[in-house]
Amino acid sequence: MAKDKSKDKKKKGGEPTPEELEAMKPSGPPRLHTLYLEQVRPKVTEKFGVKNPMAMPELEKITINVSMGRHLDGTKVPAGVKDTVLDTLTKISGQKPVVLAAKKSVSNFKVRAGYETAAMVTIRRDRMWHFLDRLINLTAPRIKDFRGLNDKAFDRQGNYSMGLNEQGVFPEINMAEVNFTHGMNINLTFSNSDPEMSRFVLDELGMPFKKPETNN
Repeated sequence: MAKDKSKDKKKKGGEPTPEELEAMKPSGPPRLHTLYLEQVRPKVTEKFGVKNPMAMPELEKITINVSMGRHLDGTKVPAGVKDTVLDTLTKISGQKPVVLAAKKSVSNFKVRAGYETAAMVTIRRDRMWHFLDRLINLTAPRIKDFRGLNDKAFDRQGNYSMGLNEQGVFPEINMAEVNFTHGMNINLTFSNSDPEMSRFVLDELGMPFKKPETNN
């Protein structure tokens, strides 16, 4: 009886099989979310006097944005550039990004309304916590000449923004397989928060902020 070899082969182009994709998914509850619920929230109550669980500062979502406007060639971004950016966002976030079009025309940058100028992905819930864990413990230490993240990049609502110069700091990205280097902006959106509470929560989760300079 002929053996069905279809299950033993990978998809064309070396793409992972459905079984491999399933194995690559994070397993178990997010470690940082458990840490937040069990240890950080009681500390927030102690430090800021927030007793109502519904009034606790909560991390709602993480948004990753990559600008492609400078690569515009006529009316479109070259396919190689667009594919590299979308592949990067897919690998680091675990979900499909969206391509954004310019809302306004800017003559100085040769951009017209409707041109595709950026790619973005928004992650929530478990996927968000897994990404934050990798960002804190794997990605940030790989930044060149890393001395800590800026602790002043909070807005009035306590949302935090940071930028990266190259995608190679993520362990999921193999720089030998990409066409060009690009950076990205990462935004952490909080609810029921302010700069002080968001900074405290991220500190307790292990966010590697710059240490204050001390005079010897």
